[in-house]
Amino acid sequence: MKNLLPKTWQFDTKNITTDTNEKWLIPPIVDLCARLNKFGDGTSFTHECQTAIKNGILHVCTPPDDGAVRESSSLLKEVREKAANHGLNLHMLGALTQGLKGEKLANIADIKAGGAIGVSNARFAFANDEVLLRALEYAKAFDIKVFFYPDEPSLSKGVAHDGYIASYHGLAGIPWLAETVALAKQILMVEETGICAHFSQLTCRTSVDLVRFGKARGLPITCDVAMHQLFLTDDDIEGYNANAHVYPPLRSNTDQRALRQGLADGTIDAICSHHEPLSSTDKLMPFAESVAGISNFDTFVSLACQLVADGVLTDTQLVEKICLNPANIAGITDYEQIGGAVLIDPNQAWQVTKQSILSKGKNTPFLGDELFGKVVQTFF
Repeated sequence: MKNLLPKTWQFDTKNITTDTNEKWLIPPIVDLCARLNKFGDGTSFTHECQTAIKNGILHVCTPPDDGAVRESSSLLKEVREKAANHGLNLHMLGALTQGLKGEKLANIADIKAGGAIGVSNARFAFANDEVLLRALEYAKAFDIKVFFYPDEPSLSKGVAHDGYIASYHGLAGIPWLAETVALAKQILMVEETGICAHFSQLTCRTSVDLVRFGKARGLPITCDVAMHQLFLTDDDIEGYNANAHVYPPLRSNTDQRALRQGLADGTIDAICSHHEPLSSTDKLMPFAESVAGISNFDTFVSLACQLVADGVLTDTQLVEKICLNPANIAGITDYEQIGGAVLIDPNQAWQVTKQSILSKGKNTPFLGDELFGKVVQTFF
């Protein structure tokens, strides 16, 4: 067994009773962005909590619009305790503006008192740049991190990457500028205000360059990429494959290579799942009318192992990208005290089917594929 736990990690390997030959032992996975309430039927939250745990993800961070807008300490506490009852450590972002409408500032003092790890306006627009600037200054006063999902609404009215595939299929495109225009502005405002910021779900080459520029200037910024963006491109929407309909969209091969390079050279700090489980009816529609999202909890570890097999990351670097760095970014100061561990078989083959996926959401473009790497046991 390869023990990839940090040297200071408190875990007794005698707890492992199964065969450990050629397995990896890693800390619990920390997912910086997943949604647990997409079905809205009252049962998906519990089911997705259990799915996360079985896939080695013991810490999940959710955006402020996963369910009711999270803008009060009482709501934050209620949802966190509900997850804890199922053994999941839930870390939530609170709303940056009231109702996420981008007009008036939310009560960040109350949100921080409720245990939010940061604040965000999710993908909702701000009324104007002055509101954004004042919101960052307000957050700075409370020393709370701001999470961005860079997106310029006036440029992102399409359903797929603005490239040849979208054009060939007659789909409205979303240019990479929709992301980079927003990201560039947000980085400049971070420099102006001194706020600590995290940029989530980058998709394109220029975004990696912008973050690299910001870090070189010493700005307190970090970023992540969704796992599926490292393996899929806009080629995967060919034939109107609604399971590859995600937002932000799958980009070009050039962008995918830049994301992998940014991951390897340390520009990109972490990998999230961007798990969004959906019902079959959400996807059984024409591509442009289908709901964007991929169910990713079940395939996350397999794709992570594939990054090592592809030589993008070493196994040690992988642990940094999916465990240690996300914990630091989310400010989980008691990560080691909470403890736990995950035993992975990086070579275990399995086929992705609607039956083998534990999540209620079967919406993955990997259906039918044979993947390698599976969680053998989660200790918590």
